[in-house]
Amino acid sequence: MIAKLTPLFLAVALACASAFAQTKVRAKQNLNTDQLAEFRANEREVEFYPITDVPLPLGAVAEAGSLRALPDGRLAMGTRRGDVFLSTGAEATPPAPQWKLFATGLTEIFGLAWRDGVLFATQQSEVTRLLDTNGDGRADRFETVSDAWGWGDEHEFTFGSDFDKDGAIWTVHCLTGSYTSDRPFRGWALRHFPDGRWEAMGSGLRSPGGVAFNTEGDAFYTENQGPWNGSCSLKHLRPGGFNGHPIGNAWYRLAPNMGPRPAEPTNTEDSRYYLDVERIPQLVLPAIIFPYKKMGQCATAIMLDKSGGKFGPFAGQFFVADYTLSIVMRADLEKVNGVYQGACFPFRQGFATGLIGGVLTERGQLFTGGSKRGWPVRGLAESALQRLDWTGKVPFEVLTMHARPDGFDLRFTVPVDATTAANPASYTMETFTHHYHEEYGSPEIEQDDRIIKSATVSADGLGVRLIVDKMVRGHVHELHLPGVRDRAGLALLHHVAYYTLNQIPKQ
Repeated sequence: MIAKLTPLFLAVALACASAFAQTKVRAKQNLNTDQLAEFRANEREVEFYPITDVPLPLGAVAEAGSLRALPDGRLAMGTRRGDVFLSTGAEATPPAPQWKLFATGLTEIFGLAWRDGVLFATQQSEVTRLLDTNGDGRADRFETVSDAWGWGDEHEFTFGSDFDKDGAIWTVHCLTGSYTSDRPFRGWALRHFPDGRWEAMGSGLRSPGGVAFNTEGDAFYTENQGPWNGSCSLKHLRPGGFNGHPIGNAWYRLAPNMGPRPAEPTNTEDSRYYLDVERIPQLVLPAIIFPYKKMGQCATAIMLDKSGGKFGPFAGQFFVADYTLSIVMRADLEKVNGVYQGACFPFRQGFATGLIGGVLTERGQLFTGGSKRGWPVRGLAESALQRLDWTGKVPFEVLTMHARPDGFDLRFTVPVDATTAANPASYTMETFTHHYHEEYGSPEIEQDDRIIKSATVSADGLGVRLIVDKMVRGHVHELHLPGVRDRAGLALLHHVAYYTLNQIPKQ
């Protein structure tokens, strides 16, 4: 069954910023931007990753809710109006896409997947197989693969993945609102096989904005600030796990494969994720926290760099879009004591609209787009599709930040200047955490300055070993590197990193 169109995204305000509901009308934008973070322009970003506009289909309202690169080089775009377009030429320089409408009549397509020559769309009511039975280049048969969840509210968004290593599509489901789960599996992650089989994979979601897999094939989703979530984050969808928001746990009775229902979170001013995990074994800690306003306000599409170096030195890392601030962030994961954690970094700002869908192709091109649709976003275009290309010039960046028992190992994209990089005064660090409670969001709490005791540069100049006075479990370690230079005397393109320390390595 194909769902009918519905009012869209009225509650994006709930997902992205609690203050949005109190905003006023302005001339260029329906709601004000008083609650948006102020970013200082970084004019150097264009030297490495220029943004190119990709023309949208003429005469169509094409708000990119999902993007997928097909094996034959075509770009597939699913829109919030329920259309699927295919193009050739979007990858050209300059872009010269030839768009063709492949399917229409669906509802808010927030996921596209491809398998054995067939396109699958995740829309709000179901995962749908789109078939072109007569070979005219347009879908004429729509088959329900799975409609295992309930849907009927304007905030009940569903985002879908590509196929996982077992041949299944994962879906992540927003709650009915920030505080309720009125229909089955709102606030859950499910996965669905082409033959119609499905299974529950995780509970405790609030307002996801995207879902994807890392190089090991493990699933992750983006979560947004709100109740039980002090800040936006990237969370591991550990099979059988509970991701922190308890309101949807009533549906454990429909998911016997998940095991027992988790205990209730503590829910006091003293509650912390890293404390409750000690007594709630199903609880999954946020792998990477995107500190609110510092690193986005509404995390959406997750894009894995599978280009093998065609997009620069970041192969195997995630790039994460943000709707509210019209930016793309970078995230690097590691596993410590069996738990995912890692660092996030600024990457590229200045996109034209609010970013929802995105894909990083094996050619090494990042496509992203979305719409404003009347909510506060930094990019004021009603809709846009844009592309990032690497110029071939390597930016001076922190490539990775990995935890050690007494500090961090940093790797850089180009060799550092040994004098500045070995000087502890070139670095500053602060630690903080958030409340884990049902209140909407959280300020940064328990802030404390850390002392960089020493900095040792590796023989190849690409690594620095930082010794810190104290590693604080469950806290974000915010590192600034204003004094570090490369061998040409240039400062870092972005001199801040945020590491989420769930576990301290044993050695």
